[in-house]
Amino acid sequence: MSAAELTDLTLESGQPLQEQLYRQLVDWICNGRLTAGTKLPSSRRLAESLSISRNTVTLVLDQLKAEGFLTSHPGKGVFVSPELPAYTKKTYRQGWQAQRNKYLPSLSHYGDFAQTLSWGKKSKDQSLPFTPGLPDLSAFPFTIWNKLYRRHQSRLALTGYGQSQGYLPLRMALTEYLRNSRGVRCNAEQIIITNGAQEALNLCAIVAINQGDKVYIENPGYRRARAAFQSVGAKLVPANLKDKHLDVDKLANNATQAKLLFTTPTHQYPMGGVMPAGERIKLLDWATEANCWIIEDDYDSEFSFQHKPIAALQGMGENTPVLYMGSFSKTLLPSLRLGYLVVPSSTVEAFTQAKEMLSGHSPLVTQAVVADFLDEGHFVRHLRKMRTNYMKKWEHFCQLIREDIPPPAGLIANSAGMHLVISTPGHDDITLSKKLREYGFGSTPLSLFYSNKTEDPGLVLGFANTTFEQRADCAKILAKTLKKYP
Repeated sequence: MSAAELTDLTLESGQPLQEQLYRQLVDWICNGRLTAGTKLPSSRRLAESLSISRNTVTLVLDQLKAEGFLTSHPGKGVFVSPELPAYTKKTYRQGWQAQRNKYLPSLSHYGDFAQTLSWGKKSKDQSLPFTPGLPDLSAFPFTIWNKLYRRHQSRLALTGYGQSQGYLPLRMALTEYLRNSRGVRCNAEQIIITNGAQEALNLCAIVAINQGDKVYIENPGYRRARAAFQSVGAKLVPANLKDKHLDVDKLANNATQAKLLFTTPTHQYPMGGVMPAGERIKLLDWATEANCWIIEDDYDSEFSFQHKPIAALQGMGENTPVLYMGSFSKTLLPSLRLGYLVVPSSTVEAFTQAKEMLSGHSPLVTQAVVADFLDEGHFVRHLRKMRTNYMKKWEHFCQLIREDIPPPAGLIANSAGMHLVISTPGHDDITLSKKLREYGFGSTPLSLFYSNKTEDPGLVLGFANTTFEQRADCAKILAKTLKKYP
């Protein structure tokens, strides 16, 4: 096995060389840069490349072996240990916090770096008809997209490493779009391009949360948000709904002090409620007084069938305590894996450094294509077309549910953008979801969105990526299944 090339390992003059080398190697091992089983260069080679004494290198390697970071194999060399010391995670988190506070002292209360993230088991097939969040893939303008892609695919400037914060033309295009369509107050420097909405959540959890901090999360609410916060040791506090949106009054009367609140005010996920403008202002006032950050997931804001979308929380005042996030997965294609995060100017460097540590830059060619797609007006035209497309599907599916599904089952959230929620009292919704999957139809049990056991089981059914025939078949199969499996 050839040794790892540590060509970018550098030491600064004027500081203890042994301590610098030790800290850099520990950091690279803990953050996964040097994975288990990686062979290190010999002490002589490492000393020559760093222009330091071989004795200094030997002392550091011996120390790392004694602590369990490295292991020696006689005649073969020195390797990263397959199992690291138990205290590694805590040590690394404290090191990240110290480094972050060195550069951004104003963020000393924000949170530690989480080294490992766990998201739970993925569905076997996330592209079935009626899978929530899946757009109409057949209606995507591939001809335009491919033309833009050919424009950028051979650009040498897009074949190297990019900025972790994101491709500047895309951030500039997003600034204009978000300002015009959602009333978001930001400039390009406040936008972080992420690998999907989930990475935006991960970054918020990493930067904003310390282990043991309390986090309010809507109940029922987005499951992956719960997973992101739990992965960094947060204590989740359920925030209940009123009229299918966050109950701000109950939240204000709760004595629990929390560091952060996660909410989906424009289309509550999964129940579809829309928080009125007056409630949004009350929520911002509460967050300011309680010194609590708000993560605003502007889920499905582009697809509103019954009313004009209310402006984003983030833009309803100056210097609001809001971290605003969105994604192109539902408006364009899930396979793009592109999302974005709008953060206050004072926190940009912390989020950018966390992005650098977590994944580095997002794919440059994809970012360039999306930037042109926005700049040339294709994005707005595509959204306009999809609103009409989804509204017809929504009306059709609602009608089928009302006609075919026997009471007491029925619609409980019928304006949720790209999905419907059906109540199935007296039924095990997990079993129902499995039965639908046997017919080739996706769904998500409503009970999984609750932080505790719910008395109101149901199904979340996406309709965007379905045909007329599939919607008719699904309604009939669901009606039959409800009768067969009480």
